[in-house]
Amino acid sequence: QVRLVESGGGSVQPGGSLRLSCVVSGYTSRSYCMVWYRQPPGKQREAVAAINSEGNTRYTESVRGRFTISQDNANYTTWLQMNSLKPEDTAMYYCAVGGLVYCTSNYWSDYPETFTFWGPGTQVTVSS
Repeated sequence: QVRLVESGGGSVQPGGSLRLSCVVSGYTSRSYCMVWYRQPPGKQREAVAAINSEGNTRYTESVRGRFTISQDNANYTTWLQMNSLKPEDTAMYYCAVGGLVYCTSNYWSDYPETFTFWGPGTQVTVSS
């Protein structure tokens, strides 16, 4: 069975940094898409960044240049380095994994329901 566990969340001041980790177990396909999503308080879930097993990355425009997604594809682990954090980044952050094709923009950014496996989330709070 597939399990995902996020870690690294916390409370920071604006301008600070956090590094989130997501460790996936039980997923053996060599081709995949791993995605970070977030849900701010009172708002809908939104895609943040994605990376596929080939190393191709995607970002939502609001985090481009501030966040960096990376992976260790040998161990099915993904990291989200978050710099220059803003209060608007406050959210519960989730990681998900699915088939390689779902890293295309019409899936990862708009159709999170296509991803079968999700972690429980880690809270990020940015405030002064």
